[in-house]
Amino acid sequence: MRILSIQSSVAYGHVGNSAAVFPLQRLGHEVWPVFTVHFSNHTGYGAWRGPLLAPDDVAAVVTGIAERGVLGSCDAVLSGYQGGAGIAAVILDAVAQVKEANPAATYTCDPVMGNATSGCFVDPAIPPVIREQVVPKADIITPNQFELGFLTDTSPTSLEETLASADLAMAMGPSTVLVTSVDPTDDSIGMLAVNRDGAWLVETPRLPMKANGSGDITAAMFTAHLHETGSPADALARTASAVFAVLKETLDSGERELRLVAAQDAIADPACEFEVRQVR
Repeated sequence: MRILSIQSSVAYGHVGNSAAVFPLQRLGHEVWPVFTVHFSNHTGYGAWRGPLLAPDDVAAVVTGIAERGVLGSCDAVLSGYQGGAGIAAVILDAVAQVKEANPAATYTCDPVMGNATSGCFVDPAIPPVIREQVVPKADIITPNQFELGFLTDTSPTSLEETLASADLAMAMGPSTVLVTSVDPTDDSIGMLAVNRDGAWLVETPRLPMKANGSGDITAAMFTAHLHETGSPADALARTASAVFAVLKETLDSGERELRLVAAQDAIADPACEFEVRQVR
């Protein structure tokens, strides 16, 4: 696969493209990373340096790729943290160019806006743009439960409520919804994949840690595995296994940043040790 990935970059640590590119490459895919910001580190530290990139500058990079005549070979576009509200238009233009060159290409939107613990942590102008303009153009979206609620004007907490909210999200345009945090308890947390044919749930042990970038690697791996297998259940199993291995390696190391290199074998060959249940 060839994947155009438009999202943030950090010099230290692993979020955005700094979390997505290596796992995708370890799976054997070609990645064209385009940065929306270039920060010293992720914003969870409370302090960082580096620029938000101007929409025209981000668009220029996409234009340069297009001028190489390669967009017809692009299989998927992936977007994540946008930085500024003007980036959405750049992403949508890139998606349109790729799909014109290759109608079989898909677009995955990771609607990075916030979470239940921190609330919204992006420019307040961004979430409405994602909901009203970006999500309707996506084939796959990968919100957490908080983001799913914002997109659908709901407050899902239970599995049944999350399924109903995912249906509302699909009615907006996407054909597949991956909810990256479902009905969490003190002991476990679930991921839910939903399309028009069914819904599948996987649960993994809840680890005592905060892992910035885990949603970014999840969106990237699910996109790749869904393309490869065509099966939401298989993509969910492989993604959950690999991401859990990365998180467990990170927790055991005592480090704060994702241990992608140390867990690379599990990324490349996920054990799929967690049961995936069809729930609809």
